Amino acid sequence: MASHFLKALSINHPIIQAPMAGGTTTTELVTAVSEAGGLGMIGAGYLNAESTRQQIQDVKRKTKKSFGINLFVPQSYQIDEEKISKAEEALQSFQGSSKVRVFRSFEQTEKDFHDQITVLIEEKVSVCSFTFGIPSDEIIHTLKQAGIYTIGTATTVAEALAVEASGMDAVVMQGSEAGGHRGNFLAGVEQSMIGLMALIPQTVDQVNIPVIAAGGIMDRRGIQAAKCLGAQAAQLGTALLTCSESGAHMLHKQAILEKRMQDKTTLTSAFSGKAARGIENNFIRDMRKVETELPPFPIQNTLTKSIRSNAAQNHDREAMSLWCGQNPNAAMPITVQNLMHKLVDEA
Repeated sequence: MASHFLKALSINHPIIQAPMAGGTTTTELVTAVSEAGGLGMIGAGYLNAESTRQQIQDVKRKTKKSFGINLFVPQSYQIDEEKISKAEEALQSFQGSSKVRVFRSFEQTEKDFHDQITVLIEEKVSVCSFTFGIPSDEIIHTLKQAGIYTIGTATTVAEALAVEASGMDAVVMQGSEAGGHRGNFLAGVEQSMIGLMALIPQTVDQVNIPVIAAGGIMDRRGIQAAKCLGAQAAQLGTALLTCSESGAHMLHKQAILEKRMQDKTTLTSAFSGKAARGIENNFIRDMRKVETELPPFPIQNTLTKSIRSNAAQNHDREAMSLWCGQNPNAAMPITVQNLMHKLVDEA
C-alpha cells in the first residue's frame, strides 16, 4: 500500500508539506519540497482565483515534480452585530489610533471557492486537499474525473469515515499536537483534541483509504513512528515553517527557534474565530477574557487582519499569530534540502 500511495502522488518519500495559508507556503518552499522528493503544497485558503492561478503557474515554472494545493471549504456564518461590536471594543487597544474597520464581505466567498476549483482543474494540479469540512459530491466527482487526487482533513475517526464516504482518496489525520487551525468539522474543538499516537491506529483500523499523520512530527523518528502506527505518510508544518524558503515572518521563525521555556503553545480563537494552536503572547492573553463572545471565522479573522499586518510591519510579535505545533524544540533554521536530507537520508 505504501508504494502504491507514493506512486499515486508521484513522490519518492512519504513526506507532505503542510499547506500553511497566509503566505508561509511560498513558491520557493513548495518547489523545494517537491524537488527533494516530497509533496509541496500551496496553502490557498486565503487566495482568490487569480492569485491561486498565479502561484500554480509560478510553481510549474520552477519544478516539473508533483505538487498540490489546499483549499478551505467555505464556512456558513451569521453576522451578529452585537458580537462584532464587542470584538471592535476588545480589539481597539491593539489597533492604536486607527479605528477597527468592519468589513461586510468576510474573507472568501462561495464563488471564490468554486473559481479556485475551476483554476486547479484548468491548470491540471495533481493533488487537492481540503480543510474545515468536505466539499460537495459534485466537486469531488469533478476533481476525480479530472484525475486529481483528493485528500480530506479530519480530527476524529468519525470525521475520517465521513471523508472516506465522500469518495476522497486519502485523509490527513490532525492530532491535537498540530500547530495552526483545527480541522474539525463534525465535533466541537474539545472532542477533536485527540493525540496523534491514539488517533492514527484507531483510524487505520476503521478506514480503507490511506491515512496521513499530522501533528508534532518534526524529524525522522516522528515519521517512522507514524508509519509504524499505520500511516502512509507524514505531513509536516512547523518543521518546514522555520526553513529559509518559508514565507513566515522573521519574528515568527525566531519565536519558534528561541525555544524559550516561558513560551508555550496554546489553543486560541482570538485571532480568527476558529481554534488554532500557537505560541502564547499578549494578544492571546488579553483577549482570553472575551474569547467566547467573539464572532466566528471568518468574521473575527477579518476584524484582526489589520492588527496582525501592523504587528508584522512594526516587528511586534505580541500581536502576531505565531502558529506552532507542540514540538518546537526540534525546529531548525536550515534549508528544505538539508531538512529533507535529515528526514530521509541520515541514519
